[in-house]
Amino acid sequence: MAATMKKAAAEDVNVTFEDQQKINKFARITSRITELKEEIDVKKKQLQNLEDACEDIMLADDDCLMITYQIGDVFISHSQEETQEMLEEAKISWIFGKAPAHAEKLRTKVEQNHIRIF
Repeated sequence: MAATMKKAAAEDVNVTFEDQQKINKFARITSRITELKEEIDVKKKQLQNLEDACEDIMLADDDCLMITYQIGDVFISHSQEETQEMLEEAKISWIFGKAPAHAEKLRTKVEQNHIRIF
């Protein structure tokens, strides 16, 4: 009985081309939002790592200690002060980087299409 009702319900549904386009657009936008949320989580973790590194360097007692700093695939040794400055610059560049612009652009697109996701 349930199988026949499911079959009948599936046959009665008519989806217009416009409706299908809206469904596809919604799927693309929600997929992109999910990707951005994951990217935000990764970026938050990176920012937390930078903040932790800054705190650890501040707590180090030895001023003449050389600290290894990774830039891409290369490790460079710097003094404690130079490494602290590089970490602060990395934090600032991340905070004012392009990550928020992507989120704002997508939010605008969602609002223009009157789509409620959250």
